[in-house]
Amino acid sequence: MTAAEIRTLILAALALGVAALLPLTGSGYWLGLGLNIAMFTVLATSWALFSGPTHYISLATAAFFGLGTYTVGLGFETLPYWSLVALAGILGAVLAALVGLATLRLSGVYFVIFTLGLAELVRQVITWAQNMSGQKGLYVLTDITEDHIYWQLVGLAALVYLVGWLIGRSRLGFALRIIGDDEEVARHSGIDTARAKVLLFMVPGAVAAITGAMLAPRYVYIEPALAFTPMLSFQVVIMALLGGAGRLWGPLVGVIPFAILWETISSTFPNQTMLLLGVSFLVIVYVLPKGFVGLIDTVRRRLSNREGWT
Repeated sequence: MTAAEIRTLILAALALGVAALLPLTGSGYWLGLGLNIAMFTVLATSWALFSGPTHYISLATAAFFGLGTYTVGLGFETLPYWSLVALAGILGAVLAALVGLATLRLSGVYFVIFTLGLAELVRQVITWAQNMSGQKGLYVLTDITEDHIYWQLVGLAALVYLVGWLIGRSRLGFALRIIGDDEEVARHSGIDTARAKVLLFMVPGAVAAITGAMLAPRYVYIEPALAFTPMLSFQVVIMALLGGAGRLWGPLVGVIPFAILWETISSTFPNQTMLLLGVSFLVIVYVLPKGFVGLIDTVRRRLSNREGWT
């Protein structure tokens, strides 16, 4: 481990410690905003672990998130909470593996369309099942507070960063970077591209399901339109791209400003959120195609070139 890596880990640990102090401020507004930032940090970072190196744009986050939410909603009266969170992670990973085996041979827009349709398919199945049983939604009444949920999400974010750091230093991470550069070359080099992609796709699937399970007590009342909202998938993609999916810390750079901006938009223009979400996506794609990370790298290169000429 290099000195730079040790310094980065120390700074990350300090930032994590500072973030964990937020509930102690006693401010409901800042805690609510912090919860959203922590949630999207987990989701966007785990999304980037797969989509960053492979360049496969997944819109299936809502499907895994909703699966985790309903796992807690259906089982919290009979099973301990933490066992349901673990079960949600397992189910998310299994669903991701099944989806990966079926779809990761697709590429480009076909993969995007399938993953978007997956969340809608699961939502429709859950809605149909509830209508058949006469239920419209599920109540999750527990003694778990927003403080507890926030600390859980901060801990999960730390775990996701650790997993991402380990994957980046592993043979799997190396193989995925080759796949992202040229999948055909990776295949001819002897890399089992399908296996590598499925294994990594299971990570955001499990993480999103665990996140949904942790957020279930916050919602109190769960229904398919809330748990499987497609807006969640688009928000995660936009935040990750805004920060830059090519670096482990990139999504965080996008999550914080966009979460604050979205909080303002939602309260000021509640009926135009989808329109403004689409506009945001177009602006990011055309103005910052590589996110803030790409912008920072460009500035560094220009400064280095200037120093080289002087």
